[in-house]
Amino acid sequence: MLVQKLRLQRGWSQQQLAELSGLSVRTIQRIEQGSGATVETWKSLASVFEVDFQQLRGVPAMHASEQTTGIPDVDGTLPPAPTPITAASDQQRAQEEWLAMRHVRKLGRFYRQLMLYVAIIAMLAVINAFTQRDYWWVVWPAFGWGLALLLQANRLFQWVPFLGSDWERRQVEKRLNRPL
Repeated sequence: MLVQKLRLQRGWSQQQLAELSGLSVRTIQRIEQGSGATVETWKSLASVFEVDFQQLRGVPAMHASEQTTGIPDVDGTLPPAPTPITAASDQQRAQEEWLAMRHVRKLGRFYRQLMLYVAIIAMLAVINAFTQRDYWWVVWPAFGWGLALLLQANRLFQWVPFLGSDWERRQVEKRLNRPL
């Protein structure tokens, strides 16, 4: 998550970070999703961001006598180190950042699906217009797929508040007779 945060702070795309670090876009995507990486990959990213290699991996700073190098897996990759949390406010801030990044990813997926929906339904409408003018079958896939997109948009934008996460939390607290 730190790689994604640093990338976003600098206003870089994954493609730009890949070019600057000499890595593939897919490698950047895997690291941002929490997968492990090789020592060379972490060092390359650390040099691009101009931070310490251990700091980038999330390893807390130690005295020189306590520092050890990570032991790579069989395939030579280092597992991502857990991000050290020092105080409750830091933990809350990290959780808020993680939730915000997750929401933005979901939002991006929704907009890509919406663009795909518009393009494919438009193409099907053109095909329908040239093949069967007396029966507009294109309304059926448009309706079905459109309904699925509306449900996804409702979940993402929480248009109906009694189906959102806040409503769920309140209902659980009501049943428990105490806050979560």
